[in-house]
Amino acid sequence: MPVILAIESSCDDTSAAVVADGLVLSNVTAGQAVHEEFGGVVPEHASRAHQRNIVPTVAVALKRAAKTAAQIDAVAFTRGPGLIGSLMVGVSFAKGFALARGLPLIEVDHMQAHVLAHFAEDPKPAFPFLCLTVSGGHTQLVVVHSALEQEIIGRTIDDAAGEAFDKSGKLLGLPYPAGPEIDRRARLGQPTIEFAKPDPGELNFSFSGLKTSILYSLQKKIKEDPDFVKDNLNDICASIQHIIVSILLRKIQMAVAQTGLKQVALAGGVSANSGLRQGLQELGEKNGWKVFIPRIEYCTDNAAMIGVTATFKFAEGAFSGQDVAPAARF
Repeated sequence: MPVILAIESSCDDTSAAVVADGLVLSNVTAGQAVHEEFGGVVPEHASRAHQRNIVPTVAVALKRAAKTAAQIDAVAFTRGPGLIGSLMVGVSFAKGFALARGLPLIEVDHMQAHVLAHFAEDPKPAFPFLCLTVSGGHTQLVVVHSALEQEIIGRTIDDAAGEAFDKSGKLLGLPYPAGPEIDRRARLGQPTIEFAKPDPGELNFSFSGLKTSILYSLQKKIKEDPDFVKDNLNDICASIQHIIVSILLRKIQMAVAQTGLKQVALAGGVSANSGLRQGLQELGEKNGWKVFIPRIEYCTDNAAMIGVTATFKFAEGAFSGQDVAPAARF
């Protein structure tokens, strides 16, 4: 079975992994703290940081896996979606490594890989299953018929849940990325503030209106009491987290009712949120679902999920040529 070197560089994390026969031997990620200063990812800074990080990150991944370049059978990489400058660095490195050693290339859809991160370790869901994939750029409900056949049955029509967390945190003066800080503070507060709950119907999501509702609500409260945010920060965070999680869980319930699938998985960066993880577990226990939630390491952007997805594609002979190019959107 193949030993695959996997590269992930879709946003601001440079990640490399070595996966052998579907088993993750190493998974190394270099973050980029530079973006904290700007309150969000700056694409130019991100691509330059990838250029600095990618060679040492791959070297460490090979070392931890106890593998040499000569033992690699294929090179996998994130083709998209993502920031085009960041993707170019990962794709170019993968193409160069493969060309130098005469290895096949395997392109991977970043969102498909988030779903298949569940196959990086046990327990693994059986096909078909339902997956909520939720991150800073995407919010999707996916029916996973097989490893390489995934059907999107619901998606955001505007902003993603992760963006709602980060933009709300920015309004509160929290450091970027705000999602983890909102999660931490939410555990210390109570959801005492009500916000509008946009519902575009069916299984789709909408978070743009929620962000506006949070903005207007805070502006009104601050006008009444200039110290409102400072004095009530934990409760505000708990309220924001409660409304976002409740929207996501309601749509999962609707998707289960529509599809009849009782295996429910969570994927993407926002799946690291403790409120969402606990809420889905409780919902699963109440309704008799089998729930799958990945370790935090496999929630955020990582190369292990790229390598696991590539293992399935290797078995099908789904290789790319040297003319492959990154794609910011699919």
